[in-house]
Amino acid sequence: MTGVPQIRSPLGVIAGGGVLPFAVADSLSARGITPILFALQGSCDPARVAGYRHHWLAMGAFGKLLRLLRAEGCQDLMFIGNLVRPSIAEMRLDWGALKVLPAVLAAYRGGDDHLLTGVGRLFERYGFRLLGLKQVAPDLLMPEGALTRARPDDRAQADIAKGRAVLAALSPFDIGQGCVVIDGHVVAVEDTGGTDSLLRRVAQLREERRLRTKAGRGVLVKAPKAGQDLRFDLPALGPTTIEGLIAAQLGGVAVVAGHTVVAEPQTMVASADRAGLFITGLAP
Repeated sequence: MTGVPQIRSPLGVIAGGGVLPFAVADSLSARGITPILFALQGSCDPARVAGYRHHWLAMGAFGKLLRLLRAEGCQDLMFIGNLVRPSIAEMRLDWGALKVLPAVLAAYRGGDDHLLTGVGRLFERYGFRLLGLKQVAPDLLMPEGALTRARPDDRAQADIAKGRAVLAALSPFDIGQGCVVIDGHVVAVEDTGGTDSLLRRVAQLREERRLRTKAGRGVLVKAPKAGQDLRFDLPALGPTTIEGLIAAQLGGVAVVAGHTVVAEPQTMVASADRAGLFITGLAP
């Protein structure tokens, strides 16, 4: 594939929470590339990670991570999985992290994208190559078009267009990657709590009767931020997203094709079809 670099095996996978680290590891293994998981304590699933070659790491153990990457022969690495952003005070900084503390503090002064890009530059400074999901496991990315039997109608298409415009306007502020639009009204915008929290807020508005719109209307729209480093923190969809859409009584979800990670697609689509929801990939 043009523009995709040759991945050097083994590849270091710095793994947070959720199913995506394991989906990436399986995709790599199927192509003959050895994944080594560097699992973050408190985020990565211990039961799942046990099935892979792995090491456990505390947040802030930058020096230990560098030593392990070199010992394992990893030249390429990637970040994948959910991660709750800790405060500096909560991180257990080792000597390796303390040596680059000014760079860590500088990265912390911005939003999540600024933080991840700053941390990525640190690894590059030490000679590692940072890769993104589009390079490592493109088979896990959302295709263009609908995955479900249901399709967005004209009303939903108008909500999708408004949602994309809202997210584009918010991009410079590094806030979030999603919003909910119902009948032309922006009901909620994603914050540091992520998509699951966003959908819970919409469901709560329904329960409190603060949303008067008919159930089954409205769209969750997700898109990466303009200028975002696409090696980190791509928007993601999975079965829990569908559960959230059902609880929020929305009509479906629209995401940017090729820029959104899809976890457990068969389970996700089956759940959406049972509920009559649409899942659609938008042209970038």
